[in-house]
Amino acid sequence: MDQVTSSLAARSSQKSNAPAPPQQSAGSVTKRLGNELMTLMMSASPGISAFPKNDGNLFEWVGTIEGPNETIYAGLTFRINIAFPSNYPYVAPAIKFETPCFHPNVDIGSGAICLDILQDKWSAVYSVQTILLSLQSLLGEPNNNSPLNSEAASLWSKPQEFKAQIMRHYRPISADSS
Repeated sequence: MDQVTSSLAARSSQKSNAPAPPQQSAGSVTKRLGNELMTLMMSASPGISAFPKNDGNLFEWVGTIEGPNETIYAGLTFRINIAFPSNYPYVAPAIKFETPCFHPNVDIGSGAICLDILQDKWSAVYSVQTILLSLQSLLGEPNNNSPLNSEAASLWSKPQEFKAQIMRHYRPISADSS
């Protein structure tokens, strides 16, 4: 047991002494975001999309995620906001649901998302496409051990009641909302 404790202590101290993320020039971040946008446009996965809110700013995007087929969210489309920090990809983007989403891992009021790859499990190898696919997967497979919405977590095992709450909060994306 002492070896396990020592090993964990060593890992813990390594994390706390980890170097700060490297500083990047705005040009390299812009290039990375441009490449990710091209990848999304050229090899788009079904049910996800994302693009800059306006042509002059690659650091603010809007995305859409369709509820996966054969889940309680099938047929629903959710809009999300994505804000990239100046040191992306070394720091995760800030992502929130704009469309109200009743889900165990989403705060219904703020749109905040509890997803490990957006927090402590973030890696610079992740892309916008990876994030969108992870969010889409999360819709059908929530982590009820780490809920932001305890009401949703408790109703998850009651599909009819859960669906009623989804529809109570859901607001379809209109073509003129941006």
